[in-house]
Order: sequence, then structure tokens, then C-alpha cells
Amino acid sequence: MSSSRLALVTGATGHVGGRLVPALLDAGFRVRVLSRHPDSLASAWAERVEAVEGDACEPADLAKSLADVDVAYYLLHSMDGQGDFEERDREMASSFASAAKKSGVDRMVYLSGLHPSGELSPHLASRVEVGKILLDSGVPTAVLQAGTVIGEGSASFDMLRHLSERLPLVIAPRWLKSKIQPICDDDVIHYLVGAADLPQEVNRAFDIAGPDVLTYADMMRRYASAIGLPKRRIATVPVLTPNLAGHWVGLVTPVSAGVAKPLAGSLVHDAVASENDIDEYVSPPEGGLAGFEESVHRATKDVDTRAWSRSVKTSAAIVGVTALVGSLLTDPNSRWYKSLDLPPWQPPTWAFPVAWTTLYTTTALASAATMAESPVAQTNSYKKALAVNMVLNAGWSGVFFRAHKPAAATVVAAALAVSSADLARRADVSNRGLRTVALGAYAAWCTFATALSGDIARRN
Repeated sequence: MSSSRLALVTGATGHVGGRLVPALLDAGFRVRVLSRHPDSLASAWAERVEAVEGDACEPADLAKSLADVDVAYYLLHSMDGQGDFEERDREMASSFASAAKKSGVDRMVYLSGLHPSGELSPHLASRVEVGKILLDSGVPTAVLQAGTVIGEGSASFDMLRHLSERLPLVIAPRWLKSKIQPICDDDVIHYLVGAADLPQEVNRAFDIAGPDVLTYADMMRRYASAIGLPKRRIATVPVLTPNLAGHWVGLVTPVSAGVAKPLAGSLVHDAVASENDIDEYVSPPEGGLAGFEESVHRATKDVDTRAWSRSVKTSAAIVGVTALVGSLLTDPNSRWYKSLDLPPWQPPTWAFPVAWTTLYTTTALASAATMAESPVAQTNSYKKALAVNMVLNAGWSGVFFRAHKPAAATVVAAALAVSSADLARRADVSNRGLRTVALGAYAAWCTFATALSGDIARRN
């Protein structure tokens, strides 16, 4: 392989692209990357590549980035939760293919997804369509079709990892029984680099997959076993749609709902290789393809797989103690409370324990997720903010029900509402999604409690 060959890598700030660049450099390529944000490129190799700042949707940027390129890696997609990703992917792939043909690129390589024949989910159908656009471009193209890529930073692996770590008991859709043939990201990179040397006449799709065929439920169980977690118990039900599952995944994992929904939608299909023709052109990795457990060990060697368990224990302890103290201090049956002139818009007595139990639970879970996914300094800061919030929470019960001071309790409630809003803000920095909504609901209830306390103080 000549060192004079130039490879263009798009999507270099993503998981696969970020790993492909140094592999190409090590293989003797000169590497150019097209990125809207060159300052986000990995510092380990950023100074070793030529960076073109631009957008793959802009003809001028494409022409500049593809000039004199021998092999172009197309690792782009529009699966960002903004809607209409199929049309955007279609237009972007068409523009790229046309520009590559015009620039005289010798080969394109695209990473797509394993899929069965027949009707497909929007995500997989779009991947297949993009592959066809590139194959029909007139530029020799290799479309490598992979299932779940096991590697730190892979969205599909992140979803698997966090679900497995956080849910010892799972009531899941029946499509978790679909068959999947995962592949280690090291092996994906091996085949991507090797695809650059395919003969010019080769213009086709290839399946690439690891040695294990598993269900998603199997992968969750075997992931937990591989990292030493207790056995995961999984039951399947036919009612949870991919759309709802995507929102649920967005709540309990750091994978955004916008990405999780198409990923979950693709799980309704089997993702199993039907051929291994790539091995006729690219020798398998030295030592063979990595099995599932080996892939997990490689993917988690620099990952704190106990972050969630520590965080949930911390948040549960802080919130649980508050709930206990608050319940002991609260006495709606006391003579003093019954003597108060209460506003007519106050909810019935039974509504308060229901609301607080729900809010304590969602606050504990949202807080655990926020702390588990944040840097150490941010986690410690959030933990202190949560502790202050819960002191105010229990303090309100003491000031109102034990000290019999509605006016002072209103001040405490107002401080609690501000503190709760601050928790939602901190969670929003960590993950914009449903957990922010959960903490926002807690802040809204505390604001309502402030108004209620204030009206009681005014009446009495």
C-alpha cells in the first residue's frame, strides 16, 4: 500500500470515524477529514491529518474535500432526532456520490447495517437506500453491512451497556428476541481499512459480523455476566412500540430518544450475516474475529461499569431518608392542621402521598442518571445540590406541621422550588430529555406547594 494514497474520512468525530482515522494513518495513508467542527477532532491524531472545515451538503465543500482523493469513506447519517432523516440522508448521499464521481475518486466505502430482505424499519431502509445510491454512482463502492457494533462510543453499544447495567429486571418488547450478530469495533475498522484495496471491478455490499448469533436479551444477560453483574431477568411483552421504547431508553440511558427510536425500530428485524464473501478479499483479523465477551472486555476496559450502581445507591439514600423524615414530620390529622382555613383549590389529602411518592422516585432515578453520566466534579456538585434540596424538602414539613409556621414554611417552599429548578438545569446540561422533564415536574410541584403554603399563611 503506497504512502502517497489519500483517504477522505467523513464522520471523523463519530465513534467509527474517530477510530478509522488513526488506523488509516498506521496503514500508510495520508488522511483528510471533512468536518463542520474541526476543533472537535481527537487530539491524538488531529495534527496528523488535513482538516477541511465544511458541510457534506455543500457542493463547494465536497469538491474541496474530495480533490485528489483515492478512497472516500462515507460515514455520515442524519439520525439526530430532528425528523425527516430519510430525505436528508438521501440528498446528502446523492450529493456526495455525484461529487466523488466528478472528482475522480477511485473507491468509496460505506458502513451500513445488516438487514433481512423485505420491508424494513425507516432507519435500516434509509441505510440500504444510501448504500444503493453510492453503488449506483459509477464510483466502485464497498458497502460493509454490520449489526450491533460493540465498542465504547458506539450508540448501539451504549444503549445495550446502559440498559444492561441499570435494569436488573426488564419488561421488554418481544422484539428483544430478534437475532443479532454483533461485531467488535476493532474488526469493523479492520475491514474498513482493508476495503480500500478491493479490486476496481468490485462494486457490491458485504456482510461483516462476529462469530456469535444472539438475541438482544441474550446480549444483555451476557454483557452483565461479562462485567460481573448479577443475572438480568428479562420478560417480553407485545405492547411496547419502538417509538415508546425510544422515549423510555432516552429516560434511563444517556442515548437520546432521537437516536434510540430508530435504533429500537431496527430491532424488530433479525440482523444476521447471510455471507462472508469479504474474506475472499480481506484476510480476517489476526487471531480471528472477536467473540461477544471478548468484544465487551475490550469495549469496557476504560469504562466505569459501576458508575450507575454507585449513583443510584447515593440518590436513593438521600431521597429515601428525606421521604422517611418528611413522612414522620407530616401530620395532616393533627388538631392544629384541621383547624386551618384551607383554600378550596387545595387537592384532597390522599393526593399528596401519591404525588410525593411518584416525584421522589423519578427524582432519585433522574438524579442517579445525571450523576452516573457526569464528570467527577459535576457529579459532586450535583450531589451537594441534591442534598441541599432534600434538606429543604424535609425542612418544609418540620416548619409547617411541627413548628406551625405557614409563613416561614412558604419561604422554605420557595427556596425548595428554586433548588428543584436548579436540579433540572443541571440535569439538562448532562442530558437533554425526559429526565429533565422529570425533574422539571418536581420543580413545578414545589412551585405549586409554595403557592399553596402562601395562601394558607394568608388565610390564617
